[in-house]
Amino acid sequence: WLNWMVLGMIQGISQGFAILMAYEFGAGDYRKLRQVIANSAILACLGSVVMLALMQAAARPVLLLLNTPDEIIGRSLLYLRIMFWGIPIVMAYNVLASILRAMGDGKTPLHAMVVASAVNIGLDLLFVLVFHWGIGGAAAATLIAQACSSLYCLRSLLKVSILSFEKKDFHLEPYLCRKLMTLGIPMAFQNAIIAVGGMIVQFVVNGFGVLFIAGFTATNKLYGILEVAATSYGYAMVTYVGQNLGAKKIDRISKGMRSALIVAMVTSAVIAAAMLLFGKAVLGCFISGSPEDVAVTMNIAYHYLAIMSVFLPILYVLHVTRSALQGMGDTLLPMASGIAEFVMRTGTAILLPVFLGEEGIFYAEILAWIGADVILVTSYYLRMKKMKALQSA
Repeated sequence: WLNWMVLGMIQGISQGFAILMAYEFGAGDYRKLRQVIANSAILACLGSVVMLALMQAAARPVLLLLNTPDEIIGRSLLYLRIMFWGIPIVMAYNVLASILRAMGDGKTPLHAMVVASAVNIGLDLLFVLVFHWGIGGAAAATLIAQACSSLYCLRSLLKVSILSFEKKDFHLEPYLCRKLMTLGIPMAFQNAIIAVGGMIVQFVVNGFGVLFIAGFTATNKLYGILEVAATSYGYAMVTYVGQNLGAKKIDRISKGMRSALIVAMVTSAVIAAAMLLFGKAVLGCFISGSPEDVAVTMNIAYHYLAIMSVFLPILYVLHVTRSALQGMGDTLLPMASGIAEFVMRTGTAILLPVFLGEEGIFYAEILAWIGADVILVTSYYLRMKKMKALQSA
């Protein structure tokens, strides 16, 4: 969760910057677009250095605060230290990918991640199985792979003719920096709040013993697979809404939202079915130990996975709706939904285990999604109603 918090903050900042990029691209103001991109790059560089220093200082105290068992705290700290040194690399990829998506290019970031995945798998096998570098080798492989994805995106950006930068584009404009930070910081804070809630859940989980931790963590490894399409649709909606808002095509936003929700529902149903059918086989890749330990861990992991899979459509509505609001330049209400997630997630994690035992912790994510959806769906409906009324006036 601590690693996810860093990634979430970086994604929030870069996505916030992309809102203004998409708006200027949709409006056809390429001079302003170049200025926005240049100022975003400078702010991202400064932000990554600050985050690196803060997270290196916080790593061990936070692990201790989370009640991390003595058996795993050393290796957990090693992993985090290496990953945090790579914060500038992760920031570079996310900003570069956001620039490309803001201009309607979703394929290059995809190709970059395919390259990164291939490099990551290859280096994992080399560093862990051949060189026996263990957890440190796995972390190093991830960073090298992310560096490859950054270079791939940069190579494509350098070929975009409308991005012929001049020296004056890189002059920091106070008003522009304020606008970018107004968009980026609430989204980063929203993701940080969600992650803090996750860390509180982890604190509760850490009290249930190593086998429960192993099962819970194995399912969280698959969280990315469950959420990956939702995140992608979110990126698409930020760009789509921002571009159409810049072009003043409000009706197209409504049509795009309907299409996105249909695609999201179908996708979530397919992923849920796949996890219910093949989840145990996939979870087996993340579980090891004696036959007795594996059986207990698998039972915990699959039970948690089945619950999340059944309620997966709720998560997909969350991502699509939150991103649509962000594309409209509204980052405060999505931030409020992040706070709602935090309240629901932590409240569930603390209270339900008192009545349901370990089972109660499995519902923390579901109730967090529902809490966020209540705010987001209502806010989207009211925002669209207001925008259509203003357009008709």
